[in-house]
Amino acid sequence: MTPPEKAARRSRHLLPLVTIALIGCLGGCEYASKDASLPSSSSPITEARTDPPLPESRDNRKVHPLPESGDIDAGTYLVPVAGYKEPFQITVPGGWSALDGNSLGKDDPDHPAEWAVYLTLSRAYYVAMDACTWRGALADSGPSAKAFVDAMAAQSSTASTPPAKVMVGNYSGFEFDHSIEDNVDITACNGSGLCIHSEDTQRCSSGYVNQNQHETYRVVDLNGKRAVAAVGHIDESINPELMREARTVFDSIVFESDK
Repeated sequence: MTPPEKAARRSRHLLPLVTIALIGCLGGCEYASKDASLPSSSSPITEARTDPPLPESRDNRKVHPLPESGDIDAGTYLVPVAGYKEPFQITVPGGWSALDGNSLGKDDPDHPAEWAVYLTLSRAYYVAMDACTWRGALADSGPSAKAFVDAMAAQSSTASTPPAKVMVGNYSGFEFDHSIEDNVDITACNGSGLCIHSEDTQRCSSGYVNQNQHETYRVVDLNGKRAVAAVGHIDESINPELMREARTVFDSIVFESDK
């Protein structure tokens, strides 16, 4: 398969699959989920990085921009954040690919799906009020982190875990898991898939097509600008080592200070 054919094939598979959230506007927040209330201000704060950092590129003197698409070399890359002065850095090992400058993914050789694990980088302006019957139900989530987390928690057909406070470098934020509710029939949903959020109100740019698809979101307040990050996997049959590697890439994200 030629590179253009491979890229087209990935686009067809991935655009309805997911596009979330690192390149956005973000605000700090507190919120109550459907299942539990937000921890109080006295709750302990967790450092976002939980795994050892991945090896950085051989040339530490220069960090390159993340390529728009195609296979990428192991190393550290810069990704811009809309409305924020400084880009963030992300470090990946070998074997990962980029798509449209806003997604990263890697295949599991023992799983039929392309990009069995992935990170998505988008603005997430609109959140579906009902992820199953999402057409005509994509609402502006507002510019703040609180608005986004509230909208995700209130979304029908999906479930969020209570958000945990995290620190990403010098910036505060929240982290939560998001998945499909057990009683949802995906085949009966609009477009035979769930829409989680989107760049506009006319189409879905981040959705789920598998009942066991799962994502972890991290919402960071960059001095009043919102950044939304997510890491996900297609289902629980993915190689656990690959899922841990994806989480390590997720934890490698570093937001530089604009001061």
